[in-house]
Amino acid sequence: MLCSDASAPLPSTRISVFNVLPALRAAGYEAQIAFAPPQPTERPDVSGLAARLIADGIDIAYFQKVHGPGVRAEIETLRQAGVRTVYGVCDRIDDDMVRLTDATVIVTDYLKQQHAPELQARIHVVHDGIEHPEVRRREDIAAGDGRLRAILVTSGSPETVPVLGRPPRWLALTVVGQYPERETPLQALRARLRRVRHAPPGERLERLRGYGFTARAWQPQRVYEDLVRAEVGIIPVDMRPDPLPGRQVSYWQVKSENRLTLKMAAGLAVVASPVPSYLDIIEQGVNGYIAHSRADWLAALDALRDPQHRHSVGAAARASVLQRYSIDEQARRLIAVFDGLRGTSQPAGDTALLRTP
Repeated sequence: MLCSDASAPLPSTRISVFNVLPALRAAGYEAQIAFAPPQPTERPDVSGLAARLIADGIDIAYFQKVHGPGVRAEIETLRQAGVRTVYGVCDRIDDDMVRLTDATVIVTDYLKQQHAPELQARIHVVHDGIEHPEVRRREDIAAGDGRLRAILVTSGSPETVPVLGRPPRWLALTVVGQYPERETPLQALRARLRRVRHAPPGERLERLRGYGFTARAWQPQRVYEDLVRAEVGIIPVDMRPDPLPGRQVSYWQVKSENRLTLKMAAGLAVVASPVPSYLDIIEQGVNGYIAHSRADWLAALDALRDPQHRHSVGAAARASVLQRYSIDEQARRLIAVFDGLRGTSQPAGDTALLRTP
């Protein structure tokens, strides 16, 4: 069971399910997609699904990110019939779903630790796998104006850069996000005036000056071209409190490592905010930098203006993540979970259907 359809999968569906299906099938699992909603949703209507799966002789049912009363009812029916169930999740803390299913697969150790202590043995970490390990930063692109070329890839369309604020003059920053593909000068002026009008009083002059960076529309394949043209990757995060329902932790704290490992695998030296899942990956000043304050950001970026240091950090970054966060390694972890469910241990999975040989 998926939370989005194969024709337009959400990143979580693509990464946690479709990317590992070939490895599952190679391992002898007859993996089938039993349900995918026409529109992405985490609370789909799945009434009657359990009866169909039981009739089909399914051994393991994997629920990718879906939850809610209807989903729980179908899981109860499956478990009563002896079908193993696995819950896959990337950004929620749901002790009830963990208790209900035979295993839970989660993307980070930090997210696992936010669940109740008695549930830890039922939760298994399968990271987001690196999708394009062949992509690598180009060394042959000269810096035209001598500035350090940095890139930020985001799912939003920020007008300012969190924590860092307006980039220093020696930093040429490109932000790839949900921006218009093309704007006429008149459209750009209108957009700037609109941003000024809606900005807090103390920020209006800054907004009138423009972004302070190059805004570029995100395109699935072109984003990799943008990455390899950069010298440094940045991941600044708005760390203001924004708690998950009923929890002390904020949404930014449960982010996966995906955006970090994407840039590191490309050989970029990366400066990032202290997202908990990043802290176990970055060795300060060796394969990247963690920056808390604006002063930290400026110091790290300034250090990376040195070409030799930048090259050393980028090479170390790539070497440190290629195998550990490869799709093959994550598929191996997921297969170990399914194998455990067929044996004596209790591991975890995601939203697909499996008929074992």
